[in-house]
Amino acid sequence: MRTNVNIADDAREFAMAYAHAKGMTLGDAITELIRERQSAANGKQRIRKFTRSSAGFPMFPPSGRKLTTEQVRKAEEDEIA
Repeated sequence: MRTNVNIADDAREFAMAYAHAKGMTLGDAITELIRERQSAANGKQRIRKFTRSSAGFPMFPPSGRKLTTEQVRKAEEDEIA
């Protein structure tokens, strides 16, 4: 379903960074984050903690996924285009 919502800038930034890091759309990322929180509220799952590095970059908990040089190059190309 398509809908419009107003969210705080920091929440939007986090959702966008999360979506980019996981290679999904913003809508899918927001849906996943809401479902994770809902599961955590029901005691089913631990909430992932979002932190920032000392330089201010968003950091996600280790997931076992590796960021390759090719992924970085593709992201840089996407930013330039």
